Amino acid sequence: MAKKRYYSLDVFRGATVALMILVNNPGSWSHIFAPMKHAPWHGVTPTDLVFPFFLFAVGNALAFVMPRLREGGDGLFWKKVIKRTVLIFGIGLFLNWWPFVQWSGDNLIFRSWVNPDNPEQGIRILGVLQRIALAYFFASILVYYLKEKTLIWLSVGVLFFYWGITALSGGGDPYSLEGWFGTQIDKTILGEAHMYKGEGVPFDPEGLVSTLPAIIQVVFGYLTGILIRNRGSVDWLWHKFPQTQEEQYKLVSVLMLAGFILLVLGWTWSLGFPINKKIWTSSYVLYTTGLAILTIGAMVWYIEIGGVKNKVTRFFDVFGKNPLFIFVLSGLLPRLMSLIRIDNGVSEEGTQLYTSPLAWYYHSVCAKIPGPPEWGSFLYGFTFLVVMWVICYYLDKKRIYIKV
Repeated sequence: MAKKRYYSLDVFRGATVALMILVNNPGSWSHIFAPMKHAPWHGVTPTDLVFPFFLFAVGNALAFVMPRLREGGDGLFWKKVIKRTVLIFGIGLFLNWWPFVQWSGDNLIFRSWVNPDNPEQGIRILGVLQRIALAYFFASILVYYLKEKTLIWLSVGVLFFYWGITALSGGGDPYSLEGWFGTQIDKTILGEAHMYKGEGVPFDPEGLVSTLPAIIQVVFGYLTGILIRNRGSVDWLWHKFPQTQEEQYKLVSVLMLAGFILLVLGWTWSLGFPINKKIWTSSYVLYTTGLAILTIGAMVWYIEIGGVKNKVTRFFDVFGKNPLFIFVLSGLLPRLMSLIRIDNGVSEEGTQLYTSPLAWYYHSVCAKIPGPPEWGSFLYGFTFLVVMWVICYYLDKKRIYIKV
């Protein structure tokens, strides 16, 4: 069995990580170009594609490591999967709590698990990495024990089940922020203090209930990885990697057809079950999966068949070599830098003002460039991305790959 991987899959994963870093680190959240914003509720923007694409890439990777785990037996499988799940979830929780202290006036105070002065505020339990961990864990179990055809039927059943329970368990508008039933479950299990408050009320966009369809996103990524290993065949047998140009064209054709069908099905379903990232609707799963497959199909055609390897593919490729490490670092670094205070003058009331190094760079350099303020905010984010790329490039040159 060939162990070689398509270079286009590495570029796809690296591009996804790069976009995650870029959209998570604007100079100012008040000045962001529309495509780099999440949809307010229903709908989808380019930014709303990044997270499902990453989960899809997690499934792709499973298709290439699962044979080795099966050969090692149940003991190896459970050891690897549980260890990776616990580490990724733990790192996500660590990131939410980091840097454990914050400024209160002129004093650094410890960030308590629950704020003693406001019991409704505390450290958030869930998040992006935690959802990746949970989706990876349950998807790994499914693909390890079930055949591919069974996975397809199970995935369809889960998506319809999620639609049904959402429609029947919500309020007057079960697809609204106020009517979605999953919030009450998250409050009961997690507690309001440990939930996301970015919507103005306790609501977690990476909540427990909406993780269910996210698991299927990983499974679809796995099934697509199987297609790639099978040279575009649908007989669900393990084959060697595509070698001839005819086999590669067949693979691209199957990917494009599958992606188009899922895209249309997702859009059609959205007429009754709106596309919505924040509650991860079933139509959102199909729609984003279709776009992910179309993207990979285009990359296979451009990179594998066309033989294109240039500075652009190389730029994204290095992100794919240390994806988890660089994503975590991109979250740790700004939080740590926020503890460093630079004298920023005195307010009109006579209060001493401070700024952080990254905030100073944005306000003193990026925000001063001509044009709409969105350009300065984008320049800051792009600069931060380049810094992360330099770190990834150095690690790759030294052949240092930090894996979990």
